Amino acid sequence: MEEKLSLNDLAIGALRESAKWCLFLSIVGFIFIALMVVIGAFTAVMMSAIPTDPYGGAMGPMAANPFNAIKGYLGVFYILLALLYFFPVYYLYKYANGTKQALESGNNDVLSNALVNLKSHHKFLGIMTIIMIAIYILIFIVGIVFGAAFASSMH
Repeated sequence: MEEKLSLNDLAIGALRESAKWCLFLSIVGFIFIALMVVIGAFTAVMMSAIPTDPYGGAMGPMAANPFNAIKGYLGVFYILLALLYFFPVYYLYKYANGTKQALESGNNDVLSNALVNLKSHHKFLGIMTIIMIAIYILIFIVGIVFGAAFASSMH
């Protein structure tokens, strides 16, 4: 026979406090996501407005910059990054609202769904952390290879 879990006052208080902080963090997250989208759109417009000469090079201070080739994509990158940040913030928001509703109504199903959203939030952040560690390791290896190749070509 399966034993049902029940929450004492300490656990309920901890969930209530957690929901409040998660709601605050998710609202701040949504605000920053909106700012990233606005900055991305502004950057895309401004970078694409930099004139180029008929031969494809930039005029003015951007002429010798290798970044010039990707200048139009910087704004798109910000918007894509905002889209990526949306999902963990959304899961956190759903957890906060679901927990608040569950504690007010005493509904176990609502609390279960809220905790599933918290699990999704943590899973998303865990996967992104693994991806970032892998990218850092790859950058480190590529740096060593290029450093060794450069050092060997100097002799």
